[in-house]
Amino acid sequence: MLTNEEQKECIQEIFKCIFMNDFVKLQELFSKYDIRTDILDEHGMTPLQHAAYKGNEQIVRWLLSKGADVNSGKHKYQYTALHFAALSGNPIVCSLLLSAGAKSEATNSVGRTASQMGAFVGNHNCVSVISNYVPVDEVMRYTFPDSVDSEPKLPPVLGPLVHKFIMMTNIHPVKVAMEIPPVFLADDNASKIYKVLNIMCEEEIKKQLEKNEVMAFKYHYLAAILIEIAKYHDFKGDKQSEPKEHFIKKILKSEVYLEQFLKDCIRMFPHRDCTIFRQMVASLTKGKESMSALNVILVMIGNRRSMGVDSFGEERVCGTCAENNASKKCAKCKAVQYCDRECQRIHWFVHKKECNREANSGNNQTMVDSAHVAESLSALGVK
Repeated sequence: MLTNEEQKECIQEIFKCIFMNDFVKLQELFSKYDIRTDILDEHGMTPLQHAAYKGNEQIVRWLLSKGADVNSGKHKYQYTALHFAALSGNPIVCSLLLSAGAKSEATNSVGRTASQMGAFVGNHNCVSVISNYVPVDEVMRYTFPDSVDSEPKLPPVLGPLVHKFIMMTNIHPVKVAMEIPPVFLADDNASKIYKVLNIMCEEEIKKQLEKNEVMAFKYHYLAAILIEIAKYHDFKGDKQSEPKEHFIKKILKSEVYLEQFLKDCIRMFPHRDCTIFRQMVASLTKGKESMSALNVILVMIGNRRSMGVDSFGEERVCGTCAENNASKKCAKCKAVQYCDRECQRIHWFVHKKECNREANSGNNQTMVDSAHVAESLSALGVK
């Protein structure tokens, strides 16, 4: 049994381990002494809050497994673990806390939520995770019949996949299409998922408290992309990748098609009285200051900075799907960045002419031969 002084020293050592990211020693201390996971420092912070602020995924996961209170509110300025995670800039930690029951609507002493604090310091990846979070039960309830004789609205096997789909934080239409699993396009699954997403949209709007208009539009938007791709499946044969690639290539090839598709998506949103709908329409109709439909959706729904399909190179954004921190470059021109080989393969039919001009400025070569194509696709990551 520890004396009061020994216990105080042990608690200080625990917080020091978290500060130093010393997971091994932290485990040893908890194992050796009978210490609660929700001990407090002089500011009312728990070990979980300290670990969240450090952005240490391993320690956060371990403390949660030991029963740490994810919504402890004894901090003197009423910051929760989720507030600290949003400030840390680690979206995985935010996701772990949300999955453990963290309340995203909780506010600190100045009335700011975790999402608002993350936005204040520029951690938009964390803001996106928090804003897009949906408990898995919200989807899985559709995998159960409404009554004894009825069929579930969603086959049970699709439940986890649909949940993963709606939790996407990069909602660029190319990325959305790429993330659609083949089973979504099999049998009548696309139609079933489309109906469930529209029901979720309707139910979100009807909520009396904590209504999330952004998520309501997101459900509508994802449903629109899925059903558009499903149309191509009807005449593209049995290869499940073909409908998605057909849609993606139409988007990458024609900004006119992309703009019209997204404008139609906004126009078809059934809840015209929503603030988010009025804001999107206003942004599209400001004359010379109007935003493209792509930018409206990425900024207002996806918590992204404004961008266009041809303006990715400077900020390490994938030239195909707009994923942030794309680490690979075209092996020849090194002017466009990609997530991986698949993104470069899909984008090649658009990029090859520009690649040729960039790489061969100053000489007479006018075509990229097949050897370069193979080299370019296999040498991703060469900077």
